[in-house]
Amino acid sequence: MKLQRKTGLRATALGALAVSGALVLTACGSDDNTGTPDGGKKTGAASNIKCDGAKGQLLASGSSAQKNAMDLWVKNYMAACPGVEINYKSSSSGEGIIGFNQGRVGFAGSDSALKPEEVAESKKICKSGQGINLPMVGGPIAIGYNLPGVKDLVLDAPTLAKIFNTKIKKWDDPAIAKLNPEAKLPSTPIQAFHRSEDSGTTQNLGKYLGKAAKADWPYEAEKKWPAPGGQAASGSSGVAAQVKQVEGAIGYFELSYAASQGIPAVQIDTGAAAPVPATSENASKAIAAAKIKGTGKDLALDLDYQTKAEGAYPIVLVTYEVVCDTGNKAETLGTVKSFLTYTASDEGQKVLTEAGYAPIPAEINAKVRETVNGLS
Repeated sequence: MKLQRKTGLRATALGALAVSGALVLTACGSDDNTGTPDGGKKTGAASNIKCDGAKGQLLASGSSAQKNAMDLWVKNYMAACPGVEINYKSSSSGEGIIGFNQGRVGFAGSDSALKPEEVAESKKICKSGQGINLPMVGGPIAIGYNLPGVKDLVLDAPTLAKIFNTKIKKWDDPAIAKLNPEAKLPSTPIQAFHRSEDSGTTQNLGKYLGKAAKADWPYEAEKKWPAPGGQAASGSSGVAAQVKQVEGAIGYFELSYAASQGIPAVQIDTGAAAPVPATSENASKAIAAAKIKGTGKDLALDLDYQTKAEGAYPIVLVTYEVVCDTGNKAETLGTVKSFLTYTASDEGQKVLTEAGYAPIPAEINAKVRETVNGLS
């Protein structure tokens, strides 16, 4: 067991170096995490992109969790389709859905599936249909910490829930010590940071804690931070900055922030043989176990936050593109179908892999392609 653990820790260190230049998922607010996801390499052969029916300008907006993916996709697509302009405004999931349901954008990006009331609202815009969710990109949410002298920190869901619920207040708490028997844990007070604004990242962390630590996290998974206490910061960049600066801090943000700023990330004890580090590959293993819970053409996913599969990192986020199944505006339908056909293609998904994202599993993605092809 110890040998396996040490091997896993060495792999974690190598993995952190490998993703340090990659942008995985950026914040679900309006903050950017600058850098070049593809390292200057060409990502995708423009000649394979089909521009059939595409024309003019297509406006879209929503979650910035997919901002860096969108930047790559838009760049490749517009290079292949001269005269077509894709304008994706990176804001937030909530703003994107509002814009979609007001008819201001051709599609929206959201890291949470549409709620029933949002689907009902969408029927006013999708005259003969309704808004549906198309999973397009995923990735891990890292739990970053600042504890000098403590490497390869391991936590499980109940302990994380108690930390963020202010039930565990010091780093040498017996629950943390039990998970890290070889670590020299200080009695430093825990400074837990969360997002100050509504956030899809907050909601997805809440889904994980609500499923994997029910007894210790009695809150509904909403975009607004639900627990008492803790300290708030704006955007994933703000939370990461606080964790970077404050000794004893812990917070949650997309993996790109941990990698680019050298913030160590917690390994999660899921009950598997070895603790699981936050990597794109490990997030893909967890997403692969997801089941489609949407009905009809809706492809909203039900993620298994309690997975014990080896190497499956359970704190993940999936970003959807929200479109009308039928009743799309005639002037933008062709461009929406053409662009989303590219993003869901092998070529488009390969761009995600090269940029450090977690692509949508092939079986689910095949249904995404079929649904995009049938949009009307």
